[in-house]
Amino acid sequence: MQVSLETTSTIERKLTITIPVTGIDTEVNKRLQDLSRRVRLDGFRPGKVPMKVVKRRYGAGARQEVLGEMMQSSFFEAIQEQKLNPAGAPSVEAQSDNEDGFTFVATFEVYPEITLNGFDGIVVERPVAEVQGSDIDEMIETLRQQSTEHVDVERAAAIGDTITLDYFGSKDGEEFDGGSGENTTLELGSGRMIPGFEDGLVGVSAGEEKVLSLTFPEDYHAKELAGQTVEFACKVHKVTEPKLPELNDDFFARFGVEEGGEEGFRTEVSRNMERELRQAIKNKVKNQALDGLLQSNDIEVPSALIDQEVDRMREQAVQQFGGPKGFDPKQLPAELFAASAKKRVALGLLINEVIKQRELKVDDERLRAMIEEMASAYQQPQQVIDWYYSNDEQLSQLKYVVLEEQVVDTILEAARVDDKPCSYQEAIKPAERTEATDEDEQEESA
Repeated sequence: MQVSLETTSTIERKLTITIPVTGIDTEVNKRLQDLSRRVRLDGFRPGKVPMKVVKRRYGAGARQEVLGEMMQSSFFEAIQEQKLNPAGAPSVEAQSDNEDGFTFVATFEVYPEITLNGFDGIVVERPVAEVQGSDIDEMIETLRQQSTEHVDVERAAAIGDTITLDYFGSKDGEEFDGGSGENTTLELGSGRMIPGFEDGLVGVSAGEEKVLSLTFPEDYHAKELAGQTVEFACKVHKVTEPKLPELNDDFFARFGVEEGGEEGFRTEVSRNMERELRQAIKNKVKNQALDGLLQSNDIEVPSALIDQEVDRMREQAVQQFGGPKGFDPKQLPAELFAASAKKRVALGLLINEVIKQRELKVDDERLRAMIEEMASAYQQPQQVIDWYYSNDEQLSQLKYVVLEEQVVDTILEAARVDDKPCSYQEAIKPAERTEATDEDEQEESA
């Protein structure tokens, strides 16, 4: 086998490989000999088919089969010999097939050689915040709002009430598309309907009917209705008002607090808020550190790896947002994901390079602490801990998250970290994403 290597770019390589004709012919003849003992053809006894007949009928197919296998094996032999690390499958093109042998060209990308720049130029702003009593009060009020019940009232509807109604929209006496609904629930003051619709139903009681004469906004998305005057014939079936739950044992039990009353509930809420605060700060620091790693190390990314990441992101999008039964994720345009995929791949390569150069290993104590922290949010923490340690796939994902955190720690040891005092709400508010990185879905899903 003859091999020549050409470097066509920093990450593209071209191998020209010639397989000797003698090796090809030997293997083809061997297969045809074996086939002649097994093949059954009319007019010949089993095992007595002449070789020239076997060659005439099966020779071309056998040769193609042999060439395919020898191309594959010779390619792998060549990349090992040349100490190459392909980043994806090669593009293969036959060049010649003659008495000297069969020559083909394999073009492929390799993983980039990465020389990491120092981390001392990276600047990280670390939020510093505490959970205050007022933050706990606000959270409890939010939980009450989320648990709001709606009770029927006999009075006329007011802003903030929710009504159940039928409505029929018409323009010049004719119904228009999207202008009608039955048993529709509507919170008055929510702004869901066009201006004047909700205000026009204030003061209407259950069982009453009312016709609203309204004008669609000039910038309404349906051009045929923009600026047009229409009528809505409405019939209200029910009026309900919001009722916040009382802070009692029944309410506390909804959140798993069975004893301790309001004080115990506040303690549990505070504990959860502290956990959320720690995670939010950690994520913000981590994102900034990894942004800095990416920005300070410009590397060329193999297109094969980007294509693979695009496919993963397509599948994630279909899983997250749903799709018709049998929907092929590859129907989603690649350009929707290409830029983010490139950044993810680049960051992954850099993280792995830090792990390799710094010889980082998973810190088992840190892994255990992470699992215990996650488990503490559940009523049966030990069951959650046991589940992770018995699930190799999930445990493997968490091990990578721990390694990633150790990479962040390595960066922070050299980077400039500035503490920024802020409120709890400011600290937990998601940071605006830069163009350097995408969301770290692996950690968030964990």
